[in-house]
Amino acid sequence: MNHTPSAAAPERPAPGLSPSIARDGRQPRFPRRSVLAVLVCWLLVVFDGYDLIVYGTVQSSLIADTGWGLTKATAGTIGSMAFLGMMIGAVFAGRMADSWGRRRTILGCAIAFSVFTIACAFAPNAAVFGALRLLAGIGLGGLVPSANALVAELVPEKWRSTIATLMMSGVPIGGSIAALVGIPLIPAFGWPAMFLVAVLALAVVVPLGLRFLPETLPTAPPETLPGNAEKPAVAPQEKAGFGSLLRAPYLGVSLLFALATLATLFAWYGLGTWLPNLMQLAGYNLGSALTFALALNLGAVAGSVITAWAGTRYGPVPTAIAAAGVAALALLVLVTGPSVTVLYLMLVLAGVGTHGTQCLVIAAVASHYPGHLRGTALGWALGVGRIGAVAAPQAGGLLLAAGLGVNSNFLAFAAAAAVAAVLLAAVGIKLKTQTSTSTSMGVNNV
Repeated sequence: MNHTPSAAAPERPAPGLSPSIARDGRQPRFPRRSVLAVLVCWLLVVFDGYDLIVYGTVQSSLIADTGWGLTKATAGTIGSMAFLGMMIGAVFAGRMADSWGRRRTILGCAIAFSVFTIACAFAPNAAVFGALRLLAGIGLGGLVPSANALVAELVPEKWRSTIATLMMSGVPIGGSIAALVGIPLIPAFGWPAMFLVAVLALAVVVPLGLRFLPETLPTAPPETLPGNAEKPAVAPQEKAGFGSLLRAPYLGVSLLFALATLATLFAWYGLGTWLPNLMQLAGYNLGSALTFALALNLGAVAGSVITAWAGTRYGPVPTAIAAAGVAALALLVLVTGPSVTVLYLMLVLAGVGTHGTQCLVIAAVASHYPGHLRGTALGWALGVGRIGAVAAPQAGGLLLAAGLGVNSNFLAFAAAAAVAAVLLAAVGIKLKTQTSTSTSMGVNNV
């Protein structure tokens, strides 16, 4: 029997919502309730992005003003704690979303990261602060794959890749808000105020989620659809789980997607965590350093839009290869000590490339796997990828502590982006080979 890896298994839609593909093969319209659900998910991703970048905005203050005895190396370790939590959350939340439903998983993750982020403002020492960042990270890491899996079920298939990419624009928009808010807030009220902003997620966005997010059943039962007695909804042997990702026909692509995500997140979150501090070390004041972080995140916002268009036109994988290459080149230019104008431009391009690559990888994963594996596949790729996010802040701190200077960070992040481009090229070759093999088998079986 032929098996096409990218063919989505039929899914049971939530009550009152149109399925991704109508049974007669026509593309359904985009229902208003689905639009509202997507917007709520996007708002949650915005807060996810704020929470990820906020540590970079307060890092210098934590080192200088808390009396916790932090060094660059230990500050990097604390920065890694949230990403370690995200790795745990991404792996298990994707699996839970496929088993327990998207809505409960999304809301649980949102409440967790909001509560523990607020608690960071009251941390008495570095150990407690790091533990709270770890716990907040679990919620942060679980939110993105669960939200993307839900959104993939709510939108018509022709919009799936575009919406998945635009959804991730929330991350740099949240990061931009963190940089903008930090410029007046930190000097006036100190670093704890930055973490109290998460009250808005808990008080506003979570209630909106309770109102507008539907519950979905990601795996149709192994029974036949009415009127289609000969076609089971899901083959009994196709169960959701990591075991399915790590055997044929998904094994090679699953590993490549995960490694490409690891390299991409190393570059993106390394920059997000260390950029303000790096620019201060290069001689800029806090306000200027935060505007450089703003340029990076605004570039990432633009990258979300640009890559959404390009990914739809040229395919997510080829566009991701180009985006990763742009990021690597832009980061290499930073090493040359360019003028301020060129510096801003290169940071914008670095944001376009690093975050754009990650958006496109998520879009490719969401489109490649069948529905009953989609959340698990997103959790796998993002969970393994978080190893890069965990390692990047630590690596940046160690490079600085070793006296290798600011440029050592830019070189490390550029190398990671280049590796991501190579891995994504391998993904493209693998997918093309699988498509050719499936086509040949189909012809031979005619």
